[in-house]
Amino acid sequence: MLNADALNQLRQLKTDIKENKVVYPGTVKATNGRFGFVALDEGRDVFLPPEEMQKVLPGDRVSITEQETDKGKTQGVVDELLETHITTFVGRYVVKGKGHFVAPDTPGINRWIFIPPGERKGAQPDDFIYCQIHKHPIKDGKGQAKILRVIGKAGEPGVERAFTLASFDLSDTWPDEVLKQADDISEDTLAEHFEGREDRTDRPYVTIDSPGTQDMDDALLAEANATGWSLSVAIADPTAVIPSGSPAEQEAFNRATAIYFPGEPLPMLPDSISTRLCSLMPEVRRLALVCDLQVNNDGSLGDYSFHLAVIRSRGKLSYELVSNLLAGRDDDEIRALPEEVSNSLDQLHQAATALRKWREEHALLNQDRPEFRLRLDENKRIRQIDPAIQNEAHRLVEECMVAANRSAADFLRQQSSGLFIRHPGVRDDRTDNIRALLESYAPSLSELDAGSAEGFRELMKLSGDIDAEVPVKTIISRQLARAELGFEAAPHQGMGLEAYTTFTSPLRKFSDFYVHRLIKSSLWESPLKPLNQEQLEALQASQIRARQAANSLEAWLKSDYAKTLGDAPLEGTINRTTPAGFFVRLDSNGLEGFVSCKDLDGKFRFDPVTLRLEHTKNGRIFQLEQRVTVCFAGVDEERRQINFRLLEATDTGQPEGEG
Repeated sequence: MLNADALNQLRQLKTDIKENKVVYPGTVKATNGRFGFVALDEGRDVFLPPEEMQKVLPGDRVSITEQETDKGKTQGVVDELLETHITTFVGRYVVKGKGHFVAPDTPGINRWIFIPPGERKGAQPDDFIYCQIHKHPIKDGKGQAKILRVIGKAGEPGVERAFTLASFDLSDTWPDEVLKQADDISEDTLAEHFEGREDRTDRPYVTIDSPGTQDMDDALLAEANATGWSLSVAIADPTAVIPSGSPAEQEAFNRATAIYFPGEPLPMLPDSISTRLCSLMPEVRRLALVCDLQVNNDGSLGDYSFHLAVIRSRGKLSYELVSNLLAGRDDDEIRALPEEVSNSLDQLHQAATALRKWREEHALLNQDRPEFRLRLDENKRIRQIDPAIQNEAHRLVEECMVAANRSAADFLRQQSSGLFIRHPGVRDDRTDNIRALLESYAPSLSELDAGSAEGFRELMKLSGDIDAEVPVKTIISRQLARAELGFEAAPHQGMGLEAYTTFTSPLRKFSDFYVHRLIKSSLWESPLKPLNQEQLEALQASQIRARQAANSLEAWLKSDYAKTLGDAPLEGTINRTTPAGFFVRLDSNGLEGFVSCKDLDGKFRFDPVTLRLEHTKNGRIFQLEQRVTVCFAGVDEERRQINFRLLEATDTGQPEGEG
């Protein structure tokens, strides 16, 4: 037994070691393997071996020490858990022997986590479950979880949607205080706001949308004048009946956007508000924030103004009906339209045509890409996939919305505060690749500065006409930064505009809802609770999460549907390449699947400049926009990724090489 002096010396030694130990704070980064890394705050990554990775979760803030291995390499040793971010997650219930576990469906958690007795909620093997970390593994690498609820079993109708909601911590229910607030809003509430607004109920506004749409944000009309057209864009006005800072507004901020899941959307506002009381339904009086603007004969924008108004839509018109009218077709439904509505639609079409021509010449238009609509069966799985045809009516509405949004952006950039959608163009880490691409394949464009708004606009305009052995414009478009929200105006390079925002979807997007608040605050001193930078970042993160959730559910449903494809040849186009292979988008249904280089003869190298794969010996090439024939080769269930097998590479006028 140690005496008192020896114990004191030992304690002092431990204290000295602790005080002299060099620790580094950082964030845990997971990999597809059992090992990981810690991204240190000082800017470097430190390797975490599997035994240390067992003690942490992806995203954990930890402090580590460094040690040298027998092979002379440096690795990290976890010293302390500073902060953890993963508290809830989803997975599959697994029983092995006497052990009960959850196999997480969370990127980076590559191990089962034990679920102790009393925390299992009656789950059965292979159930999808929603869990919470019950005991962090920091001490001994043996974490524990508890089940919060059982989501359901694979194959049950709607389980994919329920699992996706839980995966992204999205709620399918409303807080009680939000429901109470929504219930308190009625037609009488709307009537209380009619006074003091412009009465535009005698004007022939119409909504143009899909037949099934209920949350109608916008209504349009246009009239010819001496220098072009007077365009009026009436937007639903939920901010009139939802007080600033109220529970409904806070919930809308948390959700950030309506999510259009296949078959069953997740709204941003309660249905009674978004599809009834604030929706611009036909033949009822509704509150609107209206943008009146001058469209000149050449498609440029003139003066604009904003108005608080009451409107009465003359009809909910489908894209197909309006497109048929514009094409000069004649049927009973078209003949039933009031003359003033038909005249307005004709003027809307002329104004939209001029607006589009101006954008073609002075800004940038997104390339039309075939879209598809998922049709679900009674089990909430894909029954069929139909092309979603973009017709002249879609383009009419798009041009009117863009014009109104440009006007809102111009107004806000003159105020003390705003909210803008900014797009910086090419990613910073890809500028060298773009420069090398242009020097090799489009030398006539190599002097353009892709980093400036004007240079990027010219580059995107001219690169589509370049006759080169690689699709220059498509390669550039695959290396663009993500659009972002900001309080200060900055170019939206993707659209080729000096400034841009959106205010035309306040029932569906909180950023638009907030832009309404900003406009009203500036013009009519309406109450405004300004967002701060932290809230702006949270809003953007919620938008990204919503997009990821929608993509995740679609990928799951599509991967199940792909199993019905059989082994028939399928035509498609390469739309994405990676060092491991390439993705093909099918012509018939838009499904995307992966062709792995492992399934091709020989070895391929990936060129980060041209984004193409080239055979190391025979020169065979796979690149963007190349036509190929593939067949279904299975599904990677863990990634919910469709896999294809290459049957034939089709000549597209681009050299493919020999072999």
